[in-house]
Parts: sequence; C-alpha cells; structure tokens
Amino acid sequence: MVSRFDSFVIFAEMRTGSNLLEAALNGIEGITCHGEAFNPHLIGFPDRETVLGVTLADRCADPMPLLARIKAAPGLNGFRYFHDHDPRVLAPVLADPRCAKIILTRNPLHSYVSLKIARATGQWKLGDLRQRKTAQVAFDAAEFDTHLADLQAFQRQLLHGLQTGGQTAFYLDYDDVRELDVLNGLAAFLGLEGRLASLPGGLLPQNPGDLADKLSNPAEMAEALARIDSFALARTPNFEPRRGPNVPGFVVAGGAPLVLLPIRGGPEAQLRGWLAGFGGGLTEAFTQKTLRQWKRTHPGHRSFTVLRHPLPRAWAAFCEAILPGRYAEIRAALCKRHGLSLPPVEGVGAMTPADVRAAFLGFLRFVKANLDGQTPIRVDPLWASQSAVIQGFCQFAPPDMICREERLDEDLACLAAAVGQPMPSLPAPPADPGPVPLAEIHDAELEEAAQVAYARDMVNFGFGGWSARG
Repeated sequence: MVSRFDSFVIFAEMRTGSNLLEAALNGIEGITCHGEAFNPHLIGFPDRETVLGVTLADRCADPMPLLARIKAAPGLNGFRYFHDHDPRVLAPVLADPRCAKIILTRNPLHSYVSLKIARATGQWKLGDLRQRKTAQVAFDAAEFDTHLADLQAFQRQLLHGLQTGGQTAFYLDYDDVRELDVLNGLAAFLGLEGRLASLPGGLLPQNPGDLADKLSNPAEMAEALARIDSFALARTPNFEPRRGPNVPGFVVAGGAPLVLLPIRGGPEAQLRGWLAGFGGGLTEAFTQKTLRQWKRTHPGHRSFTVLRHPLPRAWAAFCEAILPGRYAEIRAALCKRHGLSLPPVEGVGAMTPADVRAAFLGFLRFVKANLDGQTPIRVDPLWASQSAVIQGFCQFAPPDMICREERLDEDLACLAAAVGQPMPSLPAPPADPGPVPLAEIHDAELEEAAQVAYARDMVNFGFGGWSARG
C-alpha cells in the first residue's frame, strides 16, 4: 500500500486520550509519533531534550526546521498538536495535503473535569492501578465556558482549514481509541501496511465512574449546563458575503490627523464637509501601504466611522440607486423578479406617496433576501449591513470610534478634542433624498421590514425604532 502522506498530525487537547492514541500508533511498524513536538514549554515529552536533533531553544527560535525533519524522517512521522501549541506551525500544516490530519475529540465536560483532577493530583498518566490518585474537584462555570469556547474555536479553525484546502481528516472520539478495528482503520487511512494485533498496554483510564461523583458541587454543574446552547439554537445564520476593508474609500483630513471610514448610505457628504473644516483639503485613494505610511508620520491619529439607522440608510440607497435608475440592471431585475412596481425613470416624479411607499417596502424585502444569499444580485455597499462593512474595515484596522448619526455633534467633538483641534462647524444634514420625505410614508410595516432585513445591525448596534428618533 502506498501512502499519500509523508507526515501526520494528531489534533487533540489535554485529557482526550492522545497519549493512548500515540502509544497505539507507535505500536504499528513504520510510524513514529514524536509527542507534543511544538508544545511551547517542552519538546516532545517532559523528559526529552531534543526531537530529531532539534533542541527546545532551536525550535522556539524557528519551528520550521523541526517540521521539515519530521517530514523527511524515515517512515511516517508526526506529532500531537493542541490549540495552545506554537501557532506558527498551524497554517503550514493545515495547508499541506501531504500531512495527514487526525482529529481526536472528547466530550468537553469530561475532558474539563479530568483536567481539573489531573491538576489537583499531579497525576497525568496511570500505568499501575495501585498508584491511582483520586480527588473531588469543584465545577467552575466561568472556567468551563472558557474551556468550551477554546475547544470550539479551535475545531472551527481546523474545519475551515480543511474545507478551504479541499482536504479531509480521520476523526476519532475518546472511546474510539480503545477500539482495535478503528485504530486499524486509521492505519489504513494513513497508508500503512502494519496493523495492531492488540491494544497497547501500560496506560489505564484514570477517572472512571460517574461524573457527579468526581465533583464537589454537581448541582452547580447541572445549573450551568442548562444555560449552554449545545445545538447553537440561538445562532443567527449569516449568509452575507464578507467585505474587504475598502481602504481606497478612506478619507483623511489635511488639517487634522483624522481618518474617516465611510459607510455607504450614511451621511458621507456631511462628514466630508466637517473634515474639510479643519483646513488643508481632503486626501483619499490610499492603498494599505500608503495609509500605513501616513499613520506612521501622524502619531496620535484617530479613525472613525458613523452608523446610520438601517431604515433611513436603506431609504437613501433606494433613492440614490434604484428610483433614478443609477443601477439600471438591478432596477429592472427588481421589477421583473421581485415585484417592485416602478415607472420608467422619467416618470418617478409622478409617483404618489403610496406608490413610493409600496416600492420601498418591496426594496426592503429584496434587501432581506439579498443579504440572506437568496438572490443572484450582488450585495452592494449601499445596502450591505453595517456589521459586515465594519468587519471589513477591521481586516485592515478597526476604527478608533464608532459614531452615531443622531449624536454627531457630541461624538465628533470628542474626536476633535482627541487630536487637540477645535471643533469645526458641522454642516447641516442633507435634505431627504426621496421624491417624498421618508417621514411622510413611514409606518409600522416599513419599520418591521427594515428590522427584519437588518436584524444583525439592529441587535449588534442596539437600534430602536426610527420613529422614536424624532
């Protein structure tokens, strides 16, 4: 049998059975597991000084030579990797299709309690039942939440790496490590000729028995677990595509070290006027490189963006791009496939308030479907969620301040003070962009449609009803 792999990694955590799995693999001819080769505090095993001739100091300086030696060593060589091991190794290992991935998991509650007992007793392995140490430990809800979050985040990272690399892994649960047929199935997955005739000896389960018997406060554990959403029922699916940072759209004031990260559909013209009030004009069309250079030469700079309530922001997008036919193809598609009743562009001025309201309501319903990935039409920056836009900014650098349109005077005054500049006058807000004012057609149905379309923004930024904004 010819293996498609030249190395392997066991992705696991403490107290998941990884020692037993390693012992089993090392019992198969042609394979060697080098322990926790990339543990930040040791190399391979606690009593080991080198792995394949590489010392701990050498590996800490640069882990790549050890990774290369593991790949080049005779036979099939690998190591165990936990979520807190050297992060420099993870990306190249995940990206390498010649490195076999073995993912070992265990019920996180059991691994948490086992870890607590091991720390309390100082016993991490058991080879002789007569030497077994026991202890009752206290369940700590906050500590367990952190434990669970770390494990889940690591598993999501592994899954994403495998998916983007077009790879698969061999998955085992804690109980599988004592199944001879499963271990020999792993050998077949790795392309090995050898098989195990029996399970490895020398390692015994340390903490058998009921979980409640291992805890001094089992009632607190039950109460804490009742609050955990095991199936992520409360998670809101998000199908909106990720956005880039759009650095060329950033605007820098000439007379003050301020950077505007504009959100389309917001009060951009008003903000540009305010920045121009510092004097020195405005600079834009940056690249990431040139903006970093500007930041280096302007210590104390501040970047900011401004949120607008989703309802008037959607209204601005509708009036700017759809009604006047600026996005002609999308306008036609909305009329043909999404039921919007819109006259030719030259007839927009003759629309009644009821006509405008009906078309805007249809647009809000389209936005909901569009952000949910249910249309073939692009998610335009004019109506993309502000959550997605700000996440895109953060790929370059997060804004120092997220301002609110309804309190621009106060928020911008804070920014001016932060850079030691007097507050320029804030230009008047622009007139309503529609053929009729939004306030004239606003009602509960439009409000609800906006809240449904922009549920992420409503929750993330705490928006209330627009009618309450006065």
